[in-house]
Amino acid sequence: MGWLADRRTVPTLLFALVWLSCGWFGSWEFNPNNSTRLFAAISLAEQGDATIDEFAHLTIDKAQFGRHTYLDKAPGMTLLATPIVAGAFVATGEGARRLEKRIEAPDLTRYLRLRLRLATVFITGLLTALAAVALWSLARGLTGSDDAALFAALAYGLGTPVWGWSTTLFGHAPVAALWMIAIWAVWRGTPGRGSSRHALIAGAALGWAVAIEYQAVLGGSVIGLWALWRLRGQTGAWRAAAWAVAGGATAGLALIGYNLLAFGTLFRLGYQGVVGFDGMQQGLFGLTTPKFGVLMEILFGLRRGLFWVAPVLVLAPIGLLRLARIDRTMALMLTAVIAVVLLVNASYFYWDGGFSTGPRHSVPAIPMLALALAPLWAGLERARARIAGAVLLALSIAINLAIAATEIVAPESYRFPLWRPILAEDWPRGLFRDVPGEFWGWSHWAGMAAYLLLAGVLAAALVNARRARLVDARV
Repeated sequence: MGWLADRRTVPTLLFALVWLSCGWFGSWEFNPNNSTRLFAAISLAEQGDATIDEFAHLTIDKAQFGRHTYLDKAPGMTLLATPIVAGAFVATGEGARRLEKRIEAPDLTRYLRLRLRLATVFITGLLTALAAVALWSLARGLTGSDDAALFAALAYGLGTPVWGWSTTLFGHAPVAALWMIAIWAVWRGTPGRGSSRHALIAGAALGWAVAIEYQAVLGGSVIGLWALWRLRGQTGAWRAAAWAVAGGATAGLALIGYNLLAFGTLFRLGYQGVVGFDGMQQGLFGLTTPKFGVLMEILFGLRRGLFWVAPVLVLAPIGLLRLARIDRTMALMLTAVIAVVLLVNASYFYWDGGFSTGPRHSVPAIPMLALALAPLWAGLERARARIAGAVLLALSIAINLAIAATEIVAPESYRFPLWRPILAEDWPRGLFRDVPGEFWGWSHWAGMAAYLLLAGVLAAALVNARRARLVDARV
């Protein structure tokens, strides 16, 4: 069977399919969550400072300290985007200083669109593709089933809003991906002698998740405690822990450097100076106590319900129960992380995320839910049950293709955004944000046809590689 039967072929094709899918589509460059992070990266790369004064009138997401305006978010995504923006500056010779600062001014739009697309392809899209492979590897190790692993990995990367959020500079998809990579690294590096390499990866992933979204420290702490549990009594445990701390320190040093450059002090967060969002003054930067009604809206509500935009995840609770038979501590850890994410979302004053398709603040829980689908699939014995599961996955992928191609940030005024505007208005009109349409001038449907062709080729190769592996194993 040649290269198709090689053990590296399936994960390589899986990576390529997910990365292509995330990189093919994009989001609006002037969305405030995108633009404020990009403006800060432009200032750092082209001017050497962290202020966004010249861009302040172009975004509602900003922080004010004294006479200067800054990014109001955790700076992780901006710090990761800065080298990419600097590279674009060197390659094109074009800076932002002389461009007209007006929303959708042609030159500024073109300038921002290129840099946003490069940043999303090489940060969010890349991390999601890597996390899909990590999830595949972990699921395969837990269940011993290639099919179960592929089912779970495709559900995560293409069957949930992770796909759509991976086309943006929002922090939700990167945090989800980094958590999955950290869990894989801990699992891969233990038990046995604590692996320094895997400990470094886990620590760096958890540290950068916090640099991207400060609240990631809560779910990340659960993963960290689980890692310590797996390290207990092992030879080299202290060395592995030290390497994990070193990995996390890379993010810590980046945060320290940013704060010193931006504010001249370590003890300031952008959220302290948020402009125009009074709810951020309630509780701890908008976090109060969980509300049951909000939790139900996050899961089942028409406007933000997770199970409407990722119906395959409705199977995850059963999968967690089956996972407990295989690895009880992992099942408990995943359940705890999911609970932390959902409860934090249900505690947040702006729980609905404003413009959003699905509950964007709950996205970091998705890889844990998707991983649980592997033991579920592995336990399905009847062909009828597997067909039903495959149909549910296909439906989820179709839904998220529609979302990723059109509008991951649907306006908050819509009662059921999956239907209107996405399926009823944007999709029939072919309002796609894709590379061929935005950069090469292709027609609406030509770009979609090209994506479906390329993705179809990769998917077919993935299926054939899976079959070749089966034949090779029997021989």
